[in-house]
Amino acid sequence: MSGVTSPACFSSATSPSSENIPNTPEPQATNEQPKFFLREKYAKLGVKGNFMPLAAQPVNVDLADWLAHQTVENYRLVSTIALCIQEVDTNTGKPICNMDTCPKMTAGRHSYTWLDNNRNPVPVSASQYISLVQRWMNGKITDPKAFPTDTPGNTSATYASGTESIPPSEKPIAAGPTALNAPLSNLAGKDWIGKEAGFPETFFNDCRTCFRQIFRIYAHLYHSHWIDPFWHLSSGANSQGWTDLNSCFVHFCTVAKLYGLLSEKDAEPMQPLIDIWIANGSIPPEAANGTHTVVPPR
Repeated sequence: MSGVTSPACFSSATSPSSENIPNTPEPQATNEQPKFFLREKYAKLGVKGNFMPLAAQPVNVDLADWLAHQTVENYRLVSTIALCIQEVDTNTGKPICNMDTCPKMTAGRHSYTWLDNNRNPVPVSASQYISLVQRWMNGKITDPKAFPTDTPGNTSATYASGTESIPPSEKPIAAGPTALNAPLSNLAGKDWIGKEAGFPETFFNDCRTCFRQIFRIYAHLYHSHWIDPFWHLSSGANSQGWTDLNSCFVHFCTVAKLYGLLSEKDAEPMQPLIDIWIANGSIPPEAANGTHTVVPPR
């Protein structure tokens, strides 16, 4: 196990844990005060307005295309905000989040492990966990097989007449799939989220896994780094550090709850803050109620 903490021991095939695997929660002290970020006073946002326009699926946009957009956009936001703990401090020569300050990937009493190539859970430092998530997600969202950028209409079709060009005098009839040119799932008539838009059968599960990992990064930022650096960046209670973190996270929560991309179990480490935002309307009722929860076809 001596090489576990070395990034080199993980290949590109290494994948994130598919389940939230918390350690046994530590007993909570009697009359323990909630952490600052779980208090209503510190739940305000850096921007004003309703987040539904950013989360709601536009008319004439395919659901899978919209979920792919939201996955990429929310990953971009959390990666940008996480730079605060990844950049090297010139005074110490280390980033704020390092193997000494955060030897495990935790969010309060919850800790997370990574799955190695044999799908065995491996404890890693928070900085390594976040780097592994970013490497995995970069590979996922730039893989045209997982997140295709070309629509099925961009490929040529073979028509029953035996030509790939549109006949000039009659409406072409597309040839049906055969065992030679279509997956078995197509032949059986199986359906899934994003099928018509060219997304693979695993697409929706990939989106949920991405959102689970993005949440874990946010949860670690709050529980381990809310004071340093976000409170310090804000120079007190009236500037932007922690309120910008809140704005990014409430956007994420609005999308995750609206489409059912994050389970209640996964959300436990941040549920008190989420409840505050639901109560004060920062997370709109439509999202809080999961109005557009995606239910994969069976």
